[in-house]
Amino acid sequence: MRTDPATDVFQEHRPVLLGVAYRMLGRVADAEDVVQEAWLRWSSADRQQVREPRAYLVRVTTRLAIDRLRQVQARREAYVGPWLPEPLATDFGDAGADTGERAALAESVTLAVLVVLESLSPLERAVFVLREAFGYPYAEIATVLERGEAAVRQLAARARRHVEERRPRFEVDPVRQRDLTERFLAAAAGDDLQGLLSLLAEDVRLVGDSGGKAKAPLRVIETADKVGRFLLGVARAGVPSAEFVFRELNGGVALLVLSGGKADGVFQVDVVDGRIQTVYIIRNPDKLVSLAGAV
Repeated sequence: MRTDPATDVFQEHRPVLLGVAYRMLGRVADAEDVVQEAWLRWSSADRQQVREPRAYLVRVTTRLAIDRLRQVQARREAYVGPWLPEPLATDFGDAGADTGERAALAESVTLAVLVVLESLSPLERAVFVLREAFGYPYAEIATVLERGEAAVRQLAARARRHVEERRPRFEVDPVRQRDLTERFLAAAAGDDLQGLLSLLAEDVRLVGDSGGKAKAPLRVIETADKVGRFLLGVARAGVPSAEFVFRELNGGVALLVLSGGKADGVFQVDVVDGRIQTVYIIRNPDKLVSLAGAV
């Protein structure tokens, strides 16, 4: 069966392009739209003049993602309640990268990091993603953004400082993360407030994202007592025909909540010093569509 060389080249680099676009935009649908537009640019380009297809495609994708980010930022200002990135099914075990590279890829898609990246300018975010997640040299990033290398270094330093100041410190041990999630689920199902409180840090925060389209808190809930009581109330209300499935989402263990076999929500926690520091609940149905294949 004959294949189109242009398609083969694009498909080879598509995972990287999606990775860049998702980290830039925090939405799977937006990332796929950008990559589709990159394909249209690639299919109509004079490819004989392209010496390095990967560099060309990353450049096109990054610029398209910057344009898209500028467009969606205004929409996010009017978003109902807290905004969280769309959950992304991840598995870096076969990424062909070494342990350090896989760790960098996983950390750069965590909900905590992506939330912090929302506060960067589009150019700062592009530099941070290309440099910190994919290890691009400053000279290549300068070519991608059509900026001088000195300016790119300044953008990188500013973005890195901003992220480091705001990035929560949490453990990334998946065994610990899953253990605490399972214990949380058992305590909630058993209506055990004290058991639940024993798992929560005193200054725990709960961030819910519904976009106004499902039941979820429209404000961040803080302190162990308030978060614990809220979660028990949710457990008592229940979900029709509920099923709970563990999945790797955004580089970490997450609980996918199903109702009638369809994704109803995502529950994920950040862990610090053996206790749950942040609880993320995503129930906006628009952000659960891409998880259909993860059920």
